[in-house]
Amino acid sequence: MPSDLREQPPAKPGSTGLLRIWHAFGYSLAGLRAAWQHEAAFRQEIVGCLVLVPLGLWLGDTGVERALLVGSLGLVLLTELLNSAIEAVVDRHGSEHHELAGRAKDTGSAAVLVAIVIACVTWLLVLVG
Repeated sequence: MPSDLREQPPAKPGSTGLLRIWHAFGYSLAGLRAAWQHEAAFRQEIVGCLVLVPLGLWLGDTGVERALLVGSLGLVLLTELLNSAIEAVVDRHGSEHHELAGRAKDTGSAAVLVAIVIACVTWLLVLVG
Protein backbone atom coordinates (compact mmCIF):
# COMPACT_ATOMS: atom_id res chain seq x y z
CA MET A 1 0.00 0.00 0.00
CA PRO A 2 1.44 3.40 -0.92
CA SER A 3 2.42 5.45 2.10
CA ASP A 4 0.17 8.37 1.12
CA LEU A 5 -2.94 6.20 1.65
CA ARG A 6 -1.94 5.41 5.25
CA GLU A 7 -1.23 8.98 6.26
CA GLN A 8 -3.83 10.93 8.17
CA PRO A 9 -5.32 13.98 6.49
CA PRO A 10 -4.10 17.29 7.87
CA ALA A 11 -6.06 18.57 10.84
CA LYS A 12 -8.60 21.30 10.19
CA PRO A 13 -7.27 24.70 11.09
CA GLY A 14 -9.02 26.51 13.91
CA SER A 15 -9.99 25.87 17.46
CA THR A 16 -9.31 22.74 19.47
CA GLY A 17 -10.40 21.33 22.80
CA LEU A 18 -13.21 23.02 24.66
CA LEU A 19 -13.37 25.92 22.21
CA ARG A 20 -14.00 23.48 19.35
CA ILE A 21 -16.79 21.84 21.37
CA TRP A 22 -18.31 25.25 22.09
CA HIS A 23 -18.25 26.16 18.38
CA ALA A 24 -19.75 22.79 17.45
CA PHE A 25 -22.55 23.42 19.95
CA GLY A 26 -23.23 26.78 18.30
CA TYR A 27 -23.38 25.14 14.86
CA SER A 28 -25.83 22.57 16.23
CA LEU A 29 -28.08 25.29 17.64
CA ALA A 30 -27.95 27.08 14.27
CA GLY A 31 -29.05 23.83 12.61
CA LEU A 32 -31.98 23.48 15.00
CA ARG A 33 -32.98 27.10 14.33
CA ALA A 34 -32.77 26.53 10.57
CA ALA A 35 -34.89 23.39 10.80
CA TRP A 36 -37.48 25.24 12.89
CA GLN A 37 -37.57 28.19 10.45
CA HIS A 38 -37.56 26.26 7.17
CA GLU A 39 -39.09 22.84 7.83
CA ALA A 40 -42.83 22.62 8.55
CA ALA A 41 -42.57 18.88 9.26
CA PHE A 42 -39.93 19.52 11.94
CA ARG A 43 -42.17 22.14 13.60
CA GLN A 44 -45.11 19.71 13.55
CA GLU A 45 -43.00 16.95 15.08
CA ILE A 46 -41.73 19.30 17.79
CA VAL A 47 -45.31 20.24 18.68
CA GLY A 48 -46.19 16.54 18.79
CA CYS A 49 -43.23 15.93 21.09
CA LEU A 50 -44.35 18.73 23.40
CA VAL A 51 -47.49 16.66 24.02
CA LEU A 52 -46.11 13.14 23.75
CA VAL A 53 -42.88 13.44 25.78
CA PRO A 54 -44.66 14.38 29.02
CA LEU A 55 -47.30 11.75 28.25
CA GLY A 56 -44.61 9.11 27.69
CA LEU A 57 -42.88 10.04 30.93
CA TRP A 58 -46.20 9.73 32.77
CA LEU A 59 -47.41 6.52 31.08
CA GLY A 60 -44.14 4.60 31.28
CA ASP A 61 -44.06 2.36 34.34
CA THR A 62 -40.30 1.88 34.43
CA GLY A 63 -37.26 3.84 33.38
CA VAL A 64 -36.83 1.53 30.41
CA GLU A 65 -40.41 2.10 29.25
CA ARG A 66 -40.02 5.85 29.61
CA ALA A 67 -36.75 5.72 27.68
CA LEU A 68 -38.39 3.73 24.88
CA LEU A 69 -41.38 6.04 24.63
CA VAL A 70 -39.36 9.26 24.67
CA GLY A 71 -36.40 7.84 22.74
CA SER A 72 -38.59 6.70 19.87
CA LEU A 73 -39.82 10.30 19.54
CA GLY A 74 -36.23 11.50 19.54
CA LEU A 75 -35.53 9.08 16.70
CA VAL A 76 -38.25 10.76 14.63
CA LEU A 77 -36.72 14.21 15.24
CA LEU A 78 -33.23 12.94 14.47
CA THR A 79 -34.36 11.38 11.20
CA GLU A 80 -36.25 14.52 10.21
CA LEU A 81 -33.12 16.62 10.76
CA LEU A 82 -31.06 14.28 8.58
CA ASN A 83 -33.77 14.28 5.90
CA SER A 84 -33.83 18.08 5.96
CA ALA A 85 -30.05 18.16 5.54
CA ILE A 86 -30.26 15.85 2.53
CA GLU A 87 -33.00 17.97 0.98
CA ALA A 88 -31.02 21.17 1.52
CA VAL A 89 -27.94 19.73 -0.19
CA VAL A 90 -29.98 18.40 -3.11
CA ASP A 91 -31.81 21.73 -3.49
CA ARG A 92 -28.51 23.62 -3.32
CA HIS A 93 -27.11 21.55 -6.15
CA GLY A 94 -29.84 22.55 -8.57
CA SER A 95 -33.56 22.94 -9.12
CA GLU A 96 -33.81 20.87 -12.29
CA HIS A 97 -35.27 17.39 -11.92
CA HIS A 98 -32.71 14.62 -11.73
CA GLU A 99 -33.49 10.97 -11.02
CA LEU A 100 -30.78 10.68 -8.33
CA ALA A 101 -31.90 13.90 -6.62
CA GLY A 102 -35.47 12.61 -6.52
CA ARG A 103 -34.28 9.26 -5.21
CA ALA A 104 -32.25 10.94 -2.46
CA LYS A 105 -35.22 13.03 -1.36
CA ASP A 106 -37.62 10.08 -1.51
CA THR A 107 -35.23 7.88 0.46
CA GLY A 108 -34.84 10.55 3.13
CA SER A 109 -38.62 10.84 3.35
CA ALA A 110 -38.89 7.06 3.63
CA ALA A 111 -36.41 7.14 6.52
CA VAL A 112 -38.69 9.58 8.36
CA LEU A 113 -41.66 7.30 7.70
CA VAL A 114 -39.75 4.30 9.08
CA ALA A 115 -38.83 6.30 12.21
CA ILE A 116 -42.49 7.27 12.71
CA VAL A 117 -43.58 3.64 12.30
CA ILE A 118 -40.92 2.55 14.82
CA ALA A 119 -42.20 5.17 17.27
CA CYS A 120 -45.82 4.04 16.82
CA VAL A 121 -44.96 0.37 17.22
CA THR A 122 -42.86 1.16 20.29
CA TRP A 123 -45.71 3.09 21.90
CA LEU A 124 -48.18 0.28 21.09
CA LEU A 125 -45.93 -2.44 22.47
CA VAL A 126 -45.13 -0.53 25.66
CA LEU A 127 -48.65 0.68 26.36
CA VAL A 128 -50.71 -2.30 25.17
CA GLY A 129 -48.27 -5.17 25.66
